[in-house]
Amino acid sequence: MKLKEKVDYCLGCINKNCREGCPLSNDITQSIKYAKDGDLELAYKEFSKTSFLSSVCGRICPHTKQCQGKCVRGIKGEPVDIGYIESVVGDYGLDNNIPFENVENKEIISKKVAVIGSGPCGITCAAKLKQLGVETVDIYDKKSYLGGLLIHGIPEFRLPKKIVEKTYEKIIDLGINVHLNTELGKDISLDELREKYDAVFVAIGSNISTFMGIEGETLEGVYGGNELLEFKDFPDFSGKTVMVNGGGNVAMDVSRTIKRLGAKDVYVIYRRAEEQMPAEKKEIKEAKEEGIKFLFQNNIVRIIGNEKVEKIECIKTELVDKGEGRLSPVNIEGSNYLLDIDYLVMAIGSKMEEGIVDSVEKNEWGKIKIDEHYRTNIEKVYAAGDVAGVKSTVAWASFSGREAARNIYEDLKQ
Repeated sequence: MKLKEKVDYCLGCINKNCREGCPLSNDITQSIKYAKDGDLELAYKEFSKTSFLSSVCGRICPHTKQCQGKCVRGIKGEPVDIGYIESVVGDYGLDNNIPFENVENKEIISKKVAVIGSGPCGITCAAKLKQLGVETVDIYDKKSYLGGLLIHGIPEFRLPKKIVEKTYEKIIDLGINVHLNTELGKDISLDELREKYDAVFVAIGSNISTFMGIEGETLEGVYGGNELLEFKDFPDFSGKTVMVNGGGNVAMDVSRTIKRLGAKDVYVIYRRAEEQMPAEKKEIKEAKEEGIKFLFQNNIVRIIGNEKVEKIECIKTELVDKGEGRLSPVNIEGSNYLLDIDYLVMAIGSKMEEGIVDSVEKNEWGKIKIDEHYRTNIEKVYAAGDVAGVKSTVAWASFSGREAARNIYEDLKQ
């Protein structure tokens, strides 16, 4: 009944603004039309023309910044709940083993491609390569499981692991070969892969937390948010006061996780205003409902303690137009103050692990440099996703993996 109410709310616009807002260009309006008619199989097949991850994207995409942000209904009221609809339709496709709709119909080519990394970018690239007709596609991951950040970077309360596992099982059934516990740069080198395969696609992600470079960051009690979520090696947060620095979904995920682990007070400090937070609005709202406290337009300038974190020195900020297209936070001189805390978690961004692909040229931000065809400076080596500086959402990662696959296929046909 809930699905019927959601799909009936859609106006079925001729000008599909929601599709323009979707990085994958899902024909959302058409899928909803099929769902309105009661045909969830066709609705799923429509989504699967452009996405292999409907059950995932429906749950964790920043919909208000993408498809729902373009919805006509949202001009005067609430937008269509596209995320919910896609997740229900995606789950239906998984539960009933409905095949992905292959819109490519390309000729099969006797080529071999290695995909390094099984996050949303890597798995999408592998799936699309198989659909396009690449005979052998091998996917490598350093972990003992597939899924990358979908498994170790997103909490269970936001994305159930069984959904990821079922999604991946279906994709692997397209004929993809899997090699787990195989780490690039340790168990296998880029040169070895280039000798063995006709193309190598690097999608290893970028999951090493970045820090601010301020005094006190080496004190005990300062953690990286990405590592906490990935390895789950949490200290005892019971009854403690924890500060999380950042404004993205990692900050939301780690703060909500810490609250669930028994922390007394969890704060999120962000140097800009709430409306500038990159986190999904729904995640911010749910964090507030769970008791997370927010300090907007505040910045950390120093971490204080003997051996362990005891306090942080903060400063208030004002937002200034520097002509950069986004208001910039500037510290307000003399507004410094101290806060007593037990732990500090940095969730301000991430970078690629050093030393893995040293031979590949990087850009000014330390990401793998690629051209418009996703090629790197090394022959036969391609890259996409977060490791190449693509926007850090699942849909954008998946889009870059899909488009990279198309470019790899065209190059292999030459």
